[in-house]
Amino acid sequence: MSTVLSDTFQVALGKLTNDEQKQVKITVFDLQTDPSGPGLKFHRIDKSKDENFWSVRVSRDIRIIVHKLKDSLALVYVDHHDDAYKWAERRRMEVHEKTGALQIVEVRERVVEIDAPIAVQAELFGGGSPLATRSDIGSSPTASSVSTEPQPKLFAALSEDDLLSVGVPRDWLADIAAADEERFFQLAGHLPSEAGEALLDYAATGILKPAAAPVADPMQHPDSLRRFRVMEGIDELRAALDAPFERWTVFLHPAQRGVVERDYSGPARVAGSAGTGKTVVALHRVMRHLRREPRARILLTTFSEPLARALGTKLDLLTSDRPDVADRVTIGAFSAVARDLVTLATGRTPRVADAGIIRAALSRAAESAGVVEFSPQFLLSEWEHVVDAWGVTSAEAYAEVPRMGRKSRLGARQRERLWQVFAAVRESLNRQGVLTPASLFAHAAELYGERVEKPFDAIIVDEAQDLGVPELRFLAAIAPVRGDALFFAGDLGQRIFQQPFSWKGLGVDVRGRSATLKVNYRTSHQIRRAADRLLPKSVRDVDGLEDERGGTVSVFDGPEPQLFLAKDEEAETKAAAAFLKAATADGIAPGEIGLFVRSEKELARARACAEAGGLPIQGDGVVDGIVIGTMHLAKGLEFRAVAVVACDEDVLPLPARIDDVADEFELDEVMATERQLLYVAATRARDRLFISGIEPGSEFLEDLTKAWI
Repeated sequence: MSTVLSDTFQVALGKLTNDEQKQVKITVFDLQTDPSGPGLKFHRIDKSKDENFWSVRVSRDIRIIVHKLKDSLALVYVDHHDDAYKWAERRRMEVHEKTGALQIVEVRERVVEIDAPIAVQAELFGGGSPLATRSDIGSSPTASSVSTEPQPKLFAALSEDDLLSVGVPRDWLADIAAADEERFFQLAGHLPSEAGEALLDYAATGILKPAAAPVADPMQHPDSLRRFRVMEGIDELRAALDAPFERWTVFLHPAQRGVVERDYSGPARVAGSAGTGKTVVALHRVMRHLRREPRARILLTTFSEPLARALGTKLDLLTSDRPDVADRVTIGAFSAVARDLVTLATGRTPRVADAGIIRAALSRAAESAGVVEFSPQFLLSEWEHVVDAWGVTSAEAYAEVPRMGRKSRLGARQRERLWQVFAAVRESLNRQGVLTPASLFAHAAELYGERVEKPFDAIIVDEAQDLGVPELRFLAAIAPVRGDALFFAGDLGQRIFQQPFSWKGLGVDVRGRSATLKVNYRTSHQIRRAADRLLPKSVRDVDGLEDERGGTVSVFDGPEPQLFLAKDEEAETKAAAAFLKAATADGIAPGEIGLFVRSEKELARARACAEAGGLPIQGDGVVDGIVIGTMHLAKGLEFRAVAVVACDEDVLPLPARIDDVADEFELDEVMATERQLLYVAATRARDRLFISGIEPGSEFLEDLTKAWI
C-alpha cells in the first residue's frame, strides 16, 4: 500500500507543538511501515460524506485524518480530536468531473455562511486602497465604513462549463456565479487551489485559463501533483515532515513544473516577483538533471555564502532518500566556486584584494600621475564598472570598451590620462600577487574556457539578477557546450548589487527561453500589493527582455501592512514593540519574525524594538529568537511577520552610496537598487508587515501609499 502525503497535512502538522509533532511523526512512520499494525487504531468518520475518511489515534487528544483506499493511504489532516473530526466532516476527496484532478473539497452545505469582512478593500486587483500612514496602529475600519451599494458580479460572463473547466467543484458554482469582488475573496480560500488561482487571474486580467486536460491516472494530473505526493520510502517521508514550513519544495505548481520539465536548446531563465517560487524551480531543475543523468555533476550557485547554505538545506529535503545523488551537487557562492576552481587548476589558493586595497591603489596612482580632475568616487566607479568588470588590460582596449549607460562621456585625451591611473593599479596589484574579485572570475574563465572537459555538466544559478559581467563570463566559460547547461532564476525587481548589462553581448542569450511565474504562494495579497508599489509595473533588461509584474496573484488573504511615521525613536520603538507583541500573542514564534534595517548603524534601533517587545534575539546561544539584520541579509529568507524599521529620510537611500555617485546614470541606479532593497525586505513577510521611520521618513515610503498609475 502506497503512502500519499497531502499539503493540507503538512500545513496542519506545522500548527502543532513540537512534542505533538514528534508523536504524530512516530505514528505516521508506523502507518507507512505497516498500516495493519496492531498498535494502530482506525475509526471511520461517521458524519463525513466521504466514507473513506478515517481517523488514526496518535495520543489521547491528537488524531490523524487519512483517506483510506485498497491500494493507498493518504495523510490529509491532523489536529486535536474535535477539530480533526470537524475538518473531516466538512470535506470529501474526489476526482473533479471536468478536469480529472484529485481534489480535497469542502462540502458546501456544511460550511457556515461566509460573512463579508468588516474592512473592505476599495479595489482587489491592480492597486486598491492606499496603505494608510497612521500613528494609531491598533485602529481599523468599522462596519459603518463599509459600502452597502450593490456591486457587479465578478464572473457574470462565465458559464457553468467555464467554471468547471478551472476546477470549481459543482456545489460551489452558485456561490461563485453570485460573487461580487468583496465576497469572492472570502470564497477563494474555500476552493481547490487551481480554481481559486484561475478565478483570481481572470479577475485581474479578464482571461480564463482552463486547467490541464485529464490524464489516465488522476494522481498524475498537474493539479493533483501540486498537493499530493507519493512517498517512496521512510527517509523521503521523514524529510518532508521535518520541514512543514518549506512544504513548497515537495509540491510543485503546474506552471513551475512546466519550467522544470522543459527541454531547452540554450541558456534558459525563470523570472517572477518575490514569492513566486523561482528558487523552488531551480532546486527541482537540479533534481531533473540528477534523475536523467546518473553520473551528472551539477553546480548550484548564488551570489552569497549564506544563500548558498540555505539552498543546501532546501536541496537536502529533495535528496534525503538519495544520499548518493546529493554528493554529485556542488553548492557555493560565485566567488567561492571560482576560487576553488582556480586552486584546483593551479595548485595555489588565489589572494583577493579587498575594497580598501583598491581604493588606496587608485588614490596613489592618481596622485603619482597628477590626475586631479577626476574625483575618487569617479575613479573607483570607472574601475569597478568598466575597467575591471570588462577585464580591460590595455590603453587600446580602454579606448574601445563600451561604457554602457555612463553619462560622463570621455574623450580620447581623458581616457589616455585615466589609463595611466588604471595601468598603475594593475601593475601594483600584479606586484603584490593579488587579484581583484573581478579578475578572479576572469582568471578562472581563462583557465577553463578552452578546456573540452568542463568541471560541471549543468549549472543552475539562483538570484541571477545580481550576476555581474565577470561572474556571467565565468559561468559561461565553465559550462559545457550543450543546450540545457545553463539555467538562471531571478527577478530584475530584486537586483540590489549589479549595474545592468547585455547578457546577449556576452554570448548568453535567454530570449525565447524565458518564463515568468505569476502565482505568489509566500506573501499575502495585501503585502504583495503594497510592496509592488515600490517598483514599476514592468522591468526591462538591456537585451529587451521584459519582466511583466502585473497579473501576479497571491493565493491567500491577510491583514493590511502597517506604515508608521514616528516623531522620534522612542515612539517608533513603542510602535514596533506593539506590532511584535501582537504577532507573538497570535501564536507567531519569535523565530518566525524578521526585523530589518538599512545598515549596521541602525542595528541598535532594531535591538531596542525587539527588547521592548520582549522577544529573544537569535544568536549567542539563542536558536528560536527573532532574526535581526540588514536588508541585504534578508534576501532569500522568509518569515510569517516582518518589521522594517529606521526607514528615515537620511537613512534610506543610504547617504554613503549617494556620496559615491560619479554621474547621473549611477544616481539612477543607486536610487533604483535602494528602492529594490526595501522591496526585498518587505516581501520577506508572509502574513504581517510593519514599516516605520522617523518623520518625514524615507521618500520611498510615500510610494507605498500609492497604486500603479
